[in-house]
Amino acid sequence: MALRNIVKVGDDVLRKVCRTQMTFDEKLWSLLDDMADTMYKAEGVGLAAPQVGILRRVCVVDIGEGLIELVNPVITEKSGFQKGNEGCLSVPDRFEEVVRPMKVTVRAQNRKGENIEIKGDGFLARALCHEIDHLDGILYIDKI
Repeated sequence: MALRNIVKVGDDVLRKVCRTQMTFDEKLWSLLDDMADTMYKAEGVGLAAPQVGILRRVCVVDIGEGLIELVNPVITEKSGFQKGNEGCLSVPDRFEEVVRPMKVTVRAQNRKGENIEIKGDGFLARALCHEIDHLDGILYIDKI
């Protein structure tokens, strides 16, 4: 496992739509492991592949309840709303109030390619939406 450099706002890679992850092999597993290590070292709660310069639909989230790995995630349901401050490892030293859904359901695949479903509310819903937005080239600062 290795730490990766986190791309900062202004880099074009953060504004691109990521490609679907088609293979579920050791290369993907290394990426997921590296992303988790990088996120924990930077004291973040989520990290998406474009934040480490990889244009694949892959992200990791841990709000303190255990690591969630998402490959090709799609939000299938959302309800309610919440306002709250967000920050981003790619937008250092800045926090802004953003409106997000209160509850979301996410369909994705795990590192083995198996279909999974994650339901999140509150802070987890916020983190999931934030990371999935990254996969479509959207930063939280676009929503303020």
